Amino acid sequence: MSVDASMPSTVTSAAASSSSSSSSSSSSSSSSTGGLADNFQTFLTLLTTQLQNQNPLDPLDTNQFTAQLVQFAQVEQQLKTNDQLTSLVTIEKSAQSTQALVFVGQTVAVDGSTAHFDGSATWNFISPSDANATITISDKTGQTAYTGNFNISSGNASFVWDGKGTDGTTWPAGDYKMTVTGKDSNGKTVAISTEVQGVVDSVDLTQSPPLLSISGQNYTTDKVKRIVAPNSTAGTSGS
Repeated sequence: MSVDASMPSTVTSAAASSSSSSSSSSSSSSSSTGGLADNFQTFLTLLTTQLQNQNPLDPLDTNQFTAQLVQFAQVEQQLKTNDQLTSLVTIEKSAQSTQALVFVGQTVAVDGSTAHFDGSATWNFISPSDANATITISDKTGQTAYTGNFNISSGNASFVWDGKGTDGTTWPAGDYKMTVTGKDSNGKTVAISTEVQGVVDSVDLTQSPPLLSISGQNYTTDKVKRIVAPNSTAGTSGS
């Protein structure tokens, strides 16, 4: 069995009441575009009615009239802003779907520690410094299938498991979890993160954001760390 320290290069989502006070209350409590539109129309009706029925001997104060016109304009602007935001959300969802479809059929590395074994399983791990690492692979019940010690260099490395256990027994297909613990030359613990490598089988566009299916596991596109060339697989562990 072997660990290859080389890694593939990274390839670079209320209807208002009839009074003015009721209209103001409805406007402040409405959270949907429809409610805002209702208040907009109600405000226009109230303003027009107020002008038609004002006392000629005591007309509407100019400052009050100006303030009401400003409120009128603000409501109109808010309606337009909401429509534009809706369009932006639609465009973003479409972009996410297009981005996700690109990954179908590609071999990718994603954040995670559980990989599906069916003939082989590949993990990547990243160490911030040189370390003596213990790699442990266990099945979904927590039973240890394989364990081994390796000297790894700082940076990225990958590990391909051929299904052979520590005692040489071949383990059945299924999901297996890798755990990597390491210590540097001074005996201090080194934090080593893991990634899962596999082929994107399909994309579920009914979810938001879309989900990539990799060996039965679902991941969002932001979990993808790199796209791996088919011929860049690292060494395989032997019996």
